[in-house]
Amino acid sequence: MTALVVAIFALTYVGMALGRLPGTRLDRTGIAVVAAFALLVLSPELRERAPSAVNMPTLLILASLMVVSGELELAGFYDRAAFGLARLEISSRALLAVVIMATGALSALLTNDVVVFALTPMLVHGLRARRLDPRPFLLGGAAAANAGSVATIIGNPQNVLIAEVGRLRYVPYFLFAAPIALIALGLTWAVLASLYRTELAGPIHTGDSREPPPVQRLAVARGLVALVAIVGVLVLSDRPAIGIGAIAASLLVSRFRPSRDLLGRIDWSMLLLFVGLFLVTAAISATGEPTALLQRLAGAGVDVAHPRSMLALSVIGANSIGNVPLVSLLLAIVPNLSGHALQTLAVFSTLAGNLFLTGSVANLIVIERAAQAGVRIGFREHARAGVPIALMTLAVAYAWCVLR
Repeated sequence: MTALVVAIFALTYVGMALGRLPGTRLDRTGIAVVAAFALLVLSPELRERAPSAVNMPTLLILASLMVVSGELELAGFYDRAAFGLARLEISSRALLAVVIMATGALSALLTNDVVVFALTPMLVHGLRARRLDPRPFLLGGAAAANAGSVATIIGNPQNVLIAEVGRLRYVPYFLFAAPIALIALGLTWAVLASLYRTELAGPIHTGDSREPPPVQRLAVARGLVALVAIVGVLVLSDRPAIGIGAIAASLLVSRFRPSRDLLGRIDWSMLLLFVGLFLVTAAISATGEPTALLQRLAGAGVDVAHPRSMLALSVIGANSIGNVPLVSLLLAIVPNLSGHALQTLAVFSTLAGNLFLTGSVANLIVIERAAQAGVRIGFREHARAGVPIALMTLAVAYAWCVLR
């Protein structure tokens, strides 16, 4: 049985690395779900452990943040923000800095994936009306979504998982990671301003004569109040899931918007990916193989929790199997990581996602949404900016984590 569990586990993570299972049309979520069901059928022990193996607070926090973001999206907040950014009467280089900082700040408060999904289309339209090449701004938005999300425990899905499993508190983590995020955003601007200096050297144009997108002020206020309340819960509580869930549930109660509209903004595929990975990693942990592997590594003088090892694992893992599967795996096979090691993992696994196009979901969302609006950015062009951004920001993060 152990050999079969290990084989299913290995096949699952090969699928994560490839993005699909050869000979099928299963994506990463489908692979995780099918593997989890196979293991549940084969392992009576896993069926008994399944309720405790799935980290429900993590799923609740992620779903709740998606509901809050959905309220802001449906109210027109993101469209108005993107439109306003593109209309600013400032130079193109300054506009790039504003886009990067704004995207980074929003990503720190809401999960980065939902932020770039909502912002990208309107930003493309506004930049075109301004006669600007959207590419440096879109690349900046993708990199900033990752860099900015480093700052908080709710900035991205892997941080939510790390914080919930490791009981990380909002304020101590913010004080540790926010300086890294701020420097990373500055380096993102510097790299893109240098690479695209010709495209950003043109005159200022703000000739978009369209009316601003409509915005529902009351709904925007509701969403922002909910966001402030969530931060308050995170600051005051070490078990914030129920409080955050209650805040999101309050947004479903409305005289004007059907609750299904907000529930439809939840990325159920992402949540199912988490459920599948929880079960797969629980099954492999029960075999004892991860413990044996750690003992062999320790015997060879390798400390997985050391920042150097964590950096290498993050760069390789985020750009092969993806940062969410990587974090789920490490948390399962390396139990009892210290708070500093968990903070380091959160920072490294996120910044490593900027290296290549496939390194993070935020990158893929920006590229896909931009393509729908007629802007093509390929793997090579992304790597031209992503490689220096990732290497420089990871170097800063490594120095910070070693010195702290």
